[in-house]
Amino acid sequence: MNVIADILLAAGAIGAGLYCVVLSRRLRRFNDLEKGVGGAVAVLAAQVDDLTRAISRAQLQAREQGKALDAQTDRAEQAAKRLELLVAAMHDLPAEQESPKPRNPFFVRHPDAAEPAS
Repeated sequence: MNVIADILLAAGAIGAGLYCVVLSRRLRRFNDLEKGVGGAVAVLAAQVDDLTRAISRAQLQAREQGKALDAQTDRAEQAAKRLELLVAAMHDLPAEQESPKPRNPFFVRHPDAAEPAS
């Protein structure tokens, strides 16, 4: 009985040893910097750095564009105020006389040819 127990114990130890070897190889491939997850993590870290720099540049450009837009808005408001003053000043001018009404209310390409011959 002891011999059978010793054989089963040895077989279990050999099986556990083989299992550890297989796991060790898989873990080594998993952490490989070129093909495994280690490489993927390194690539993702580099991409995160690039994206962080790109976001910083975009934020800086957005601030600059916002300042330029504020300046243009101020100029537009000043121009609108001047236009309002000009329109208000136009009300003080005398009214123009009505222009003569056209002879023919329809569009005519050659007005001389459209008149009836007398």
